[in-house]
Amino acid sequence: MNKGIEQMKGRLIVSCQALPEEPLHSSYIMGRMAAAAKEGGAAGIRANTKEDITEIKKNVDLPIIGIVKRDYADSEVYITPTMREIEELMAVGPEIIALDATSSLRPQGKTLEEFYQEVRSAYPSQLLMADCSTVEEALHADRMGFDFIGTTLVGYTKQSQGLKIESDDFAIIKEIMRSVSHEVIAEGNINTPEKVRRVMDLGVYSVVVGSAITRPQIITKQFVEALKK
Repeated sequence: MNKGIEQMKGRLIVSCQALPEEPLHSSYIMGRMAAAAKEGGAAGIRANTKEDITEIKKNVDLPIIGIVKRDYADSEVYITPTMREIEELMAVGPEIIALDATSSLRPQGKTLEEFYQEVRSAYPSQLLMADCSTVEEALHADRMGFDFIGTTLVGYTKQSQGLKIESDDFAIIKEIMRSVSHEVIAEGNINTPEKVRRVMDLGVYSVVVGSAITRPQIITKQFVEALKK
């Protein structure tokens, strides 16, 4: 594992993303957002699209977890769902590529196993992160050989409906930690410094925080809602 990846151990990764319908959607802005995250002490960046990653690399020298979010009519999978997105990411060289590792079928009915083998065959040395939504999916991804197991999609899929990553003192993370052999990167609704500290104390490799740092419309809404109570 390269030095940059090792520097992420025990430290914070900041997700710098803004979708087309969001106010901060701009590769330039995401580049500056990454610079601000580095200034604050972040050890890595998670980013969406080759354009954003290209701009982020102009601003920081931190390791990047790269994804491409794209919707396909025949699949619920939208995080790096096909080889098209893999090729786009490989063109800009993120240290880690993350992809949906749920039990849902990829576009054109492709299984995770089929897609994983396709990626590994084309790019055997590329580090891969499995974005999972259940313990079972995490175990499956671990057996397949993903380099990192992520909790990114807990509560966001049909199979994880009703699950909350913070329930019972992060029981789902504890169970995944006990069961897998690869490093775990915690992500998804870990939205306070206290939660980050607790999850890190459980022994995960790194923690990813996104919206609570980089989506001001969501942060603002929380303050506004508090005033309504």
